[in-house]
Amino acid sequence: MTPGRPSGEPRFVDAVLEWRPTWFLARLLLVGAYLLGGVVKASDWPAAVAEQAHFGMNAPQLWAALTIAVEIVGPLLILSGRLIWLGAGMLGVFTLLAAFTANAFWTMPAGQDRFMATNAFFEHLGLIGGFVLAALVAERERRRA
Repeated sequence: MTPGRPSGEPRFVDAVLEWRPTWFLARLLLVGAYLLGGVVKASDWPAAVAEQAHFGMNAPQLWAALTIAVEIVGPLLILSGRLIWLGAGMLGVFTLLAAFTANAFWTMPAGQDRFMATNAFFEHLGLIGGFVLAALVAERERRRA
């Protein structure tokens, strides 16, 4: 433990965590794939609809539109620093639904496909944890202010 530093973290770690842009960059890393996915889907509507049809979604046009909206609005809320809880909630629910829809590993026979779907499923759960943490940090900051 460094004298005068009760947390015990090295100075460079403290500097990175205290650097104001770190909070924005962390949120950008968390939501970047969603934002990019929403823009790509919006720019190729037929592919967005085909993706929803591939996953067996009834009314694929409706699900494509909802997906695009969530993948653009959720990240923008989180990046704006306003209503982070709402953007995190939107993306968390979306991610959970996507994990169950696209990575139903429990229905697959043993093998490489099941292994990959299992990993993807639990990676999605990790992202949900990241959204919860982002909402918690934002709420604590709001209460401090």
